[in-house]
Amino acid sequence: MSQTLSNAYIIEIHDRAAGIITRDERGFRFFSSERLFDSLEGRQFRSARDAERAARAVFSERSRRANFRLFAN
Repeated sequence: MSQTLSNAYIIEIHDRAAGIITRDERGFRFFSSERLFDSLEGRQFRSARDAERAARAVFSERSRRANFRLFAN
């Protein structure tokens, strides 16, 4: 029985499509599907999990900045 691995995955963060990663010979490349995650566009990751962690970090940083601005006034 052979197992087929997918070459592309969607990364979702809090029900938002952050982007798509595609497998290549060096790992996984990120393609942003939302402006918030554009800083990850084209970045190479060793694993799908690493790409997901990076997208979560971008989302968390934006949330922290938004909260700071909300309470700074």
